[in-house]
Amino acid sequence: MIFLYSPDQPEVTVKSTQDSVILQTNLPGVKSYARGKVRDVYYAGDELLIVATDRISAFDYILPTGIPGKGRVLTELSIFWFDFLKDLTPTHFVTADVGSYPEELREFRGQLEGRSMLVKRARMVEIECVARGYLSGSGWKEYLASGTVCGIALPSGLRESDRLPEPIFTPATKAQTGHDENISFEQMQALVDPDLSVRLRDLTLEIYNRAARYAESKGIIIADTKFEFGFVGEELVLGDEVLTPDSSRFWPAESYRPGGAQHSYDKQFVRDYLESIHWNKQPPAPSLPEEVAARTSEKYRQAYAVLTGRPL
Repeated sequence: MIFLYSPDQPEVTVKSTQDSVILQTNLPGVKSYARGKVRDVYYAGDELLIVATDRISAFDYILPTGIPGKGRVLTELSIFWFDFLKDLTPTHFVTADVGSYPEELREFRGQLEGRSMLVKRARMVEIECVARGYLSGSGWKEYLASGTVCGIALPSGLRESDRLPEPIFTPATKAQTGHDENISFEQMQALVDPDLSVRLRDLTLEIYNRAARYAESKGIIIADTKFEFGFVGEELVLGDEVLTPDSSRFWPAESYRPGGAQHSYDKQFVRDYLESIHWNKQPPAPSLPEEVAARTSEKYRQAYAVLTGRPL
């Protein structure tokens, strides 16, 4: 998904990748492909270079404060899952070894090390493939109104954050700005080839079920997550980021209590802070205190360490 990033946002140039914050990459001579809410994408010969910055968004706005190490978590965790899922689906991932990148990219090692990867160019399917195992977020809001999620009827009497009887596939259209729009499976079949829709639904749920079982064994509940798929030639591949705190709801299993919102390994501290200062959710977005940024960084790093078994 590509979101426009305002050039008026602060830019930070760094020479180290450890705890420095990169809000925007600067690769003179390398042609830009796209810039999203978090990622800067560049042409790299027949492939693409994806760089995960430390930008963070909330309520559809990119904040002027970065989260230390966030881009590294998103990149390294996606690579972990690409390897974990390799027998289920091909992916767009090629390498994250800067030494193997095209020569013109290697001089930017300070910006690329640990937060970038070369990927195959893919023709992306313009649908967010969402799997939900628990009732939360927009799904909870729809359930309260209609007893359904993306047109799927659910049992009555469910509480917020309840585990669903079985995981469900709830596609969404990709938004260039603002929120993605949830649609029914039947609506998806009208937008995408019906047979491909079935294939994407089944693969999404298969990936989710395997990842959720693994994460649960590590003490993390994956409440829901979204995937993006595309074609490299005629081959369907898993692309973008995979099973990160930005694309998923990760809940600590030990504190899970259905009936309300849950603690999570994501932007919780950011959202809580912005609500506490009564920001009107209009530009300009406010800066974050150092403590809020540090605590958010810690949550991202914790998710990575718990799932992979190694520190970042």
